[in-house]
Amino acid sequence: MAKTVTLADGTVLPALGVGTWNMGEEPARWPEEVESLRYAVLNGVQVVDTAEMYGNGRSESVVGEAIYPYRKKVFLVTKVLPSNASSQGMAESCRKSLRRLGTDWIDLYLLHWRGGVPLGETVDAFRKLQQEGLIRHWGVSNFDTDDVYELDGCSRIGECVANQVLYNLEHRGVEYDLLKTDYRRKIVTMAYSPIGQGQKLLKSPVLADIASRHSTALGPATPAQIALAWVLRQNNVLAIPKAASHEHMKQNLAARDLELTEQDLAQLDAVFPPPTKKTPLDMI
Repeated sequence: MAKTVTLADGTVLPALGVGTWNMGEEPARWPEEVESLRYAVLNGVQVVDTAEMYGNGRSESVVGEAIYPYRKKVFLVTKVLPSNASSQGMAESCRKSLRRLGTDWIDLYLLHWRGGVPLGETVDAFRKLQQEGLIRHWGVSNFDTDDVYELDGCSRIGECVANQVLYNLEHRGVEYDLLKTDYRRKIVTMAYSPIGQGQKLLKSPVLADIASRHSTALGPATPAQIALAWVLRQNNVLAIPKAASHEHMKQNLAARDLELTEQDLAQLDAVFPPPTKKTPLDMI
C-alpha cells in the first residue's frame, strides 16, 4: 500500500508528489515536461508543487497546461514570494497564479520563505483568500522551529497545514527538532530536493551498495530510488522530487515500492549521520 500523509482537516494524500523547479525555462522542453506531469497524475501522484518565482511564472504555466484535463485529480500547490505576502500583494499574486495555472482554486498556498511582511498580516491574507474560495489550505516554506513557534501567536493549530523544507540524506538537520515540531502542530513536512541537487549525493558508494540489494518493478534499484525511499520512510513527510522527463518520473514512482531494511538504514546513518545538535535550517 502506498504511503500517505494526512492534513489537519483529514485530507489524505500520497506521500510522493512532484516538484517543478526550473520547469518552463526551456521552450523546447515544454512538451516533455507537460507529458511527464500528466504521466505522474495518471499514475497516482496527486500533489503537484510549483511557485510564482519558478521561471517568473513559466513553471506555473507548464503545470496549468499539464493538469488542465485532470484538475480534480490534482492537489495543486504554489507559493507566494515574501515580497508579495502583504494583504494587497498576496491577493494580486494569487490571482496572477490562478490565471497562469488555468484554475479557479489553489489547494495549498505557501509563503515561500520569511520576509519583511509581519507574519500576522500574511496569515490574515491567507484567511481572506480562503474565505473568497481562491485557496483551500495555506502553509509555509523554509520555516525553522522558531518560525513555526511564531505562528502559534497568530494562527490556530491546524490552520497551517504544511511546511516545505530542504530534506535529504545530505541535509538532515530538520530531524533534530523541526520534524517533531511540525507534527505536534498538525503540519505536514514537505521535503523538497529529496534526492539532492546534481549528482553529488547519488554518486555515494553506499547508495549503490544498498541499491544492489533491492529491485523495483522496473528492474534493479538505483541510487536515486534508494535516496527517495529513505525520505519516504519518514512519518508525516511528503516528498516532491522534480522529474522533467517521462523516464525520470517512472523511476521516481517505482521508488514507492521500496522498503529499506534496518541494515540499509544503519549503513546510511554511518555515512550520513543524523544531527546531534540544533543547526540553522538549510535552504537552496
